Amino acid sequence: MPVESGSSAAARQAKQKRKSHSLSIRRTNSTEQDRSGLQRDMLEGQDSKLPLSLRSNLLDLFSQIEREFENLYIENLELRREIETLNDRLAAEGQTFEGADLAKGALKTKASHSTSQLSQKLKTTYKASTSKIVSSFKATTSRAVCQLVREYVGHRDGIWDLSVTRTQPVVLGTASADHTAMLWSIETGKCLLKYTGHQGSGKVIDFQSLSSSASGDQTAHIWRYMVQLPTPQPVADMSQTPCEDDVDFSDKDEADGEVEGPNDCPSVRVATTTLRSHQGVVIAADWLVGGKQVVTASWDRAANLYDVETSELVHSLTGHDQELTHCCTHPTQRLVVTSSRDTTFRLWDFRDPSIHSVNVFQGHTEPVTSAVFTVGDNVVSGSDDRTVKVWDLKNMRSPIATIRTDSAVNRISVSVNQKIIALPHDNRQVRLFDMSGVRLARLPRSNRQGHRRMVCCSAWCEDNTSCNLFTCGFDRQAIGWNINIPALLQEK
Repeated sequence: MPVESGSSAAARQAKQKRKSHSLSIRRTNSTEQDRSGLQRDMLEGQDSKLPLSLRSNLLDLFSQIEREFENLYIENLELRREIETLNDRLAAEGQTFEGADLAKGALKTKASHSTSQLSQKLKTTYKASTSKIVSSFKATTSRAVCQLVREYVGHRDGIWDLSVTRTQPVVLGTASADHTAMLWSIETGKCLLKYTGHQGSGKVIDFQSLSSSASGDQTAHIWRYMVQLPTPQPVADMSQTPCEDDVDFSDKDEADGEVEGPNDCPSVRVATTTLRSHQGVVIAADWLVGGKQVVTASWDRAANLYDVETSELVHSLTGHDQELTHCCTHPTQRLVVTSSRDTTFRLWDFRDPSIHSVNVFQGHTEPVTSAVFTVGDNVVSGSDDRTVKVWDLKNMRSPIATIRTDSAVNRISVSVNQKIIALPHDNRQVRLFDMSGVRLARLPRSNRQGHRRMVCCSAWCEDNTSCNLFTCGFDRQAIGWNINIPALLQEK
């Protein structure tokens, strides 16, 4: 008697499955028609103030929703059957889907490798298919408290960037499109110093023992600052607002009135050092560990490494195909990450003075707006493709976590102590996630508080008790927040 081959049996089984699936669809459609007719008959016998046509449209819409869920349910059942079939195959080869130990009597290396690949692929597919359904029904029980503590108002145009000093005294710095950079008292909201040395829009401000600022005039400036902090005033309790996850109180834009700059704020007009090697707008700057060198990123598709004392160009980091959008240095190692509009970010290694290696990472589909280091061995990248990805420096082949949002992401920041990622968005929202990609909170935004325009940047402050997160945007203001994320919420 002839024996049927495995391939022909599989083909016949797939054909029968398609036939049964088409039959079930036809039965479902006929059932839906009978059901819709019955529902319309029931409508005529019910009393309602709604017009019959409107009620009929509502029923049609609910029927469509029911069909979608029914098709999803059928697809889920078929996936489970396929998983059981593949589980049987894996069990026959000595491994199960749940990851049980291999059967006694070790398999050959080649067979074990292929089996583990199939198991990993199956796990990934199953998790991806079920996570969408589970996340849509997941209850949001966030009890994080996000309190707006203080607003820093004084710039005459949108604020591109802000940063917090790394040494005492701790002050807030902002860089604006009004060609100025300002230093603020965190506790009082008073302007302490204004830098007016740039001829173009201020793009970034960063601190070490000196302050560095970059501008649209194709230069980066190093300037000294000496400030005296005023006596802190009691902070009024503006609102103990629980962080909202999805509710937006108002989508209406508010008219921005003319903001008068602080008249009594002392100013600095001359830079200690001017760095001039770029041929385009300097969009970012950061201090390399040690405080003796500065890295700048420009629209001329290059990042430059300068010696601060001599103003000499040490290295020009080229290779990006389009304009750079950001640069960041590692807090403890001589590492630099640059991001670009070419959808990539690059990791530059200067730990060995004789060898300067570079690695290119293509993890996004749209311009990468920023990429930052964490205290550990991670890099977090944000993009205009509305995703944020967390990478492990030891294995950068694929991200360890992916965050999907509903708006383009601007310059992100990561809290050192709490390990929380702050995501500023084009749609005026600021959302908080942990390093595993779990959403923790959304900062409140209404007519009374929050940003009214695009949020450009966020920065954490670990050494201040009243404000530990700062954001800025094109509504010409910076905002200081007090973020309290319960430990239990971070562990979920």
